[in-house]
Amino acid sequence: MAKKALICGVSGQDGAYLAHFLLKKGYEVVGTSRDAQISTFGNLQKLGLLDHIRLESIAPADFRSVLQVLSRIRPDEIYYLAGQSSVALSFQQPMETFESVTIGTLNFLEALRFLGEPVRFYNAASGECFGNIRQPADESFPFQPRSPYAVAKAASYWAVANYREAYNLYACSGILFNHESPLRPKRFVTRKIAAAAVRIAGGANEKLHLGRLDIRRDWGWAPEYVEAMWRMLQQKIAEDFVIATGESHSLEEFVANAFDQVHLNWKDHVTIDPSLFRPTDIEISMGNAAKAARILDWNPKIRFAQVVERLIESERTGSDFVQASGV
Repeated sequence: MAKKALICGVSGQDGAYLAHFLLKKGYEVVGTSRDAQISTFGNLQKLGLLDHIRLESIAPADFRSVLQVLSRIRPDEIYYLAGQSSVALSFQQPMETFESVTIGTLNFLEALRFLGEPVRFYNAASGECFGNIRQPADESFPFQPRSPYAVAKAASYWAVANYREAYNLYACSGILFNHESPLRPKRFVTRKIAAAAVRIAGGANEKLHLGRLDIRRDWGWAPEYVEAMWRMLQQKIAEDFVIATGESHSLEEFVANAFDQVHLNWKDHVTIDPSLFRPTDIEISMGNAAKAARILDWNPKIRFAQVVERLIESERTGSDFVQASGV
């Protein structure tokens, strides 16, 4: 019989690409949303998946809702990708961020402990948990979160580690650094930059408003990163893994590269807006995925320049690059 996967957060970037990947692997895929009856599932529609996935309503912060869905679905694998996903928004909505990320993760772990079935659980942690780092962070680096989002992700990571040790659950966390795609919401800075560059090149009379340009991030390609999630749940022993490219580039480099793609000088079209500065920010972020390369046989193929190029191409053509999902 085909394996059954439950993707909590299937409507997001990672959830949609993961659903595509698992369907190609022959899985039966069940996706959840807080209200599956009214959600549009735009990303699933873009990838042509909406008719191939069973959809269920679930409230991750409500233990009873989680328990009912797991009892009914009986999945082999669970991917918890839900929760408020914007670092910037987490400063405005810290409680919503913590509840959706941390309480949601804890409810799934407690439900799995209660049911006592051999389900494999993946939790989406984040490279944001490490805070400022001067060298690529691996799994042994301490967490120093600098946003409510990172605090929530760090708490969910430790909840998974505790339940794995205390109750022998197959539960692991993927500590993913920044990973982009055309399915990112347009409020995310990478898509904001790419979309503005293409509009301005097309004649739009506007300025691109950005915050700090000196911050450095480790940017990868989302369709590759979802394969790493799946590989984590195929191991004999549950372990946590950093997933990253190992390269760090400034936001200024990203902006310059994006405008170069449309043959414009970014300095003529970008305005620094202090209102977009965060109360605290990470200056440098990058990960060391050597463990993933060694144990999962996972290595990123698409690097920084290609990420920018693909985002610009998507804004020009509407491509979702679903072929890049590794299947």
